[in-house]
Amino acid sequence: MAEQTYSAPTARGPLDARLRLPGSKSLTNRELVLAALADGPSVLRAPLHARDTELMAQALRDLGIEVNESDPDHDDQYGPNWIVWPREEGFGTSVPDGAPVHIDTGLAGTVMRFVPPLAALRLGPTTFDGDAHARKRPMSTMTNALRALGIRVDGDALPFTVHGTGSVRGGELTIDASASSQFVSGLLLAAARFEEGLVLRHEGERLPSLPHIEMTIACLAAHGVTVMSPDEGVWIVPPQPIRSTDPIIEPDLSNAAPFLAAALVAGGRVTIEGWPRATTQVGAHLAHLLPAFGATATLAIEDGQHALTVDGGDGVLGGRVLDAVDLDLSEAGELSPTLVALSAFSAGPSRFTGIGHLRGHETDRLAALVQDLRAVGAGAEELEDGVVVTPAPLHGGAWGAFADHRMATSGALVGLAVPGVEIDDIGSTSKTLPEFVELWTRMLA
Repeated sequence: MAEQTYSAPTARGPLDARLRLPGSKSLTNRELVLAALADGPSVLRAPLHARDTELMAQALRDLGIEVNESDPDHDDQYGPNWIVWPREEGFGTSVPDGAPVHIDTGLAGTVMRFVPPLAALRLGPTTFDGDAHARKRPMSTMTNALRALGIRVDGDALPFTVHGTGSVRGGELTIDASASSQFVSGLLLAAARFEEGLVLRHEGERLPSLPHIEMTIACLAAHGVTVMSPDEGVWIVPPQPIRSTDPIIEPDLSNAAPFLAAALVAGGRVTIEGWPRATTQVGAHLAHLLPAFGATATLAIEDGQHALTVDGGDGVLGGRVLDAVDLDLSEAGELSPTLVALSAFSAGPSRFTGIGHLRGHETDRLAALVQDLRAVGAGAEELEDGVVVTPAPLHGGAWGAFADHRMATSGALVGLAVPGVEIDDIGSTSKTLPEFVELWTRMLA
């Protein structure tokens, strides 16, 4: 992807914006995997069309699964539905037995961690590789897990090769998923197709992003798959069919973070339409996290659908100083870049903890946030598992995206009140929200 420099626009006054966002990346990629393993064709309605999900769809095609487009039928303005056709005679049989397959993971953690168990279920070698920084992302938990399940794997980081045997024995498995909950989700998604199912245990210092595991279990339940959790950090999936479904993908609530936070910076109100009444998405935490800074968040029914409105009052542009916060974000790590950037406008130092695992995300997000905030005048320091931000007069400057969509959007948020913020690669938002600049411009209009 070519880098695209972006001069972050400054808000001209309080906002009064209503937006509907594209589908959830996390839900779309989970549903694609389950559709590939299901007992019949599935239609994903209103899925996200972005780099991460297109990479997942292509990975399934490379493994022999048909993923086709159909006309949208859910009043979706962001692209077609996806029809997924698993093979009745066995997983991935449109690819000749033994044929080598290459999968491009890009920078998508869901592709590099959800697809290897699928590759183990086909007969033949599947090589995974991706973007330069993807080679730095933790992968050994998954490669070692597959070895423990009887699958030969060459390599412990990208690039690596899974030598599928056409089946996976399953059984009991212990892993350390401290680096990412995606290792648990990736194994659970495929576990029902293992010969003996799976008894999965996590043994490690911590297990970050538990809501993402809950999302995986909820998706499995919607496909008729029983997941039992008799104890914390233990999951049991018996061998069983994965039922085909036609899910409607919720809007991506984590992508809503910079838009809703914008109300606190520019002042006024921002409403996200189609906000689910109940959801497993991490972005749902915004309804109580943004009020910690002084916002008002209201979930209401409008025209038969729920919408979340965040009111920032006068906002930073109107002279408001935001409340300082002390937040444990262990269950909402992907919201951290937005919230940490927002705290640069607070009345005093803010502390964010429980997010040490962000060092292994698209970039080292803790180091990136500290570097970018310092570049525009704020004080920022890394902690062992977080960041402390000390507000100071802000000024324009270079804001690095580090090929990370959430770093780019956080720079746009700061730029609402700070003229001269130059984001070096707004194109990185194509990872999960290719329409970011269009939506940002619409919000400011």
